[in-house]
Amino acid sequence: MRFEDVVSDVDVVLDGLGGETAERSLKVLRAGGRLITLPGPDDVPAARDGVRAVWMLVEPDHLGLREITALVERGALRPVIDTVVPLAEAAKAHEIGERGRTTGKIVLTVL
Repeated sequence: MRFEDVVSDVDVVLDGLGGETAERSLKVLRAGGRLITLPGPDDVPAARDGVRAVWMLVEPDHLGLREITALVERGALRPVIDTVVPLAEAAKAHEIGERGRTTGKIVLTVL
């Protein structure tokens, strides 16, 4: 089954593959949605119907990651988690987020 056959009206797609996958991803975005593709600028498809497609440069930053790790290990940096929901209940997580009353992140667990 292809993802565009079962997914629609998405706000944002983060595409890590580019090419055909990026093209197919445009089909699932709602008007005003965004496609962010990581592989490179040549993988950004032409936008359509108010959908914006952009490329984002991602480079590993080992020093930065080490500094973040040190902050986490010292307890100086902690994520704020509002709710943890199993992936099978993703619709529930979406409903919680739509209420606009969360403090912190809504986490989906994948087992």
